[in-house]
Amino acid sequence: MFANLTFEHPQWLWLLTVIPLLILWAVLSHKKKYSSLLLSSTKAFQGQQSLLAKLRPFLLVLRIAALCFFIVAMARPREVDESTEVKKSEGIDIVMSVDVSASMLAKDLKPNRFEALRQVAKDFVNQRPNDRFGITIFAGESYTKTPITSDKEITLKAIDGIEFNDLIEGGTAIGMGLATSVNKLKESEAESKVIILLTDGVNNSGFIDPVTATELALEYDTKVYTIGIGTNGEALSPVAVRGDGSYVYRQVKVEIDEALLKDIAQQTGGKYFRATDNEKLKSIYDEIDKLETSEVEEFKYYNYDEKFRLLILIGLGLICLEQLLKFTVFRSFV
Repeated sequence: MFANLTFEHPQWLWLLTVIPLLILWAVLSHKKKYSSLLLSSTKAFQGQQSLLAKLRPFLLVLRIAALCFFIVAMARPREVDESTEVKKSEGIDIVMSVDVSASMLAKDLKPNRFEALRQVAKDFVNQRPNDRFGITIFAGESYTKTPITSDKEITLKAIDGIEFNDLIEGGTAIGMGLATSVNKLKESEAESKVIILLTDGVNNSGFIDPVTATELALEYDTKVYTIGIGTNGEALSPVAVRGDGSYVYRQVKVEIDEALLKDIAQQTGGKYFRATDNEKLKSIYDEIDKLETSEVEEFKYYNYDEKFRLLILIGLGLICLEQLLKFTVFRSFV
């Protein structure tokens, strides 16, 4: 009932501390108002005290109660009804460009790079409700896995479907992956356009070189965050396929063209990250999430239900009642 009750001028409530002093003063000065009659014996008057005489202090109670109501009314109590309206901006259009070459099956991240990426990327999408996402994949060539959409279910299913496909030409076409992603964003009307490009290798394929793709990103005002995924040194990676379709793993040196990835990020206003394990990969996406924030305006509305008027009326009612009793019922005693 009083959960939303506030006081506009709470300093007036300090006057309530004076009430006990007033009561004490009234009690001490009460005897001075009435004459005393000395008798040799009061035995004849025992048990004869009038009921009205006993109720006489009730007038004081009414006056003090009225004063309390007036003091609380001056503090201006009111109930506050707060409502909030959130105005969402258009958000950010984000394309995740993912390397799907066979080396992404390496087990330096657990259980492998693909699986580690899937979970982190899905968490990233879920915590950005105002943004639209698209996904491109690349190995020796590049494809669009899903166009830019605000449908999170489509995006999450597409992320689950990111895996090595031996039908795609082998190699790592970083330039192709970046160019395809820029192409998906060039018609976007979002205030901010972002590409998150993840690879575990060096550019060794494709007919669009990374320099040209970077120039395209600049032309269409697109920021690129680049992620090199893979441990430092060697990683247990697939090197061949057995007859039953399973992979043969061996320790292979991890080679990532960090200079290229840093250059792409720097020129487009993004940032380069190196994900050497699962925790580092998660922290990278968390940092990108903080760097790329969607503007959200929040408006708060307050509706005040003033209570002081009722308190004043109650106080006036008590004063009127006190005066009425004083000059009628208790007239002989005051």
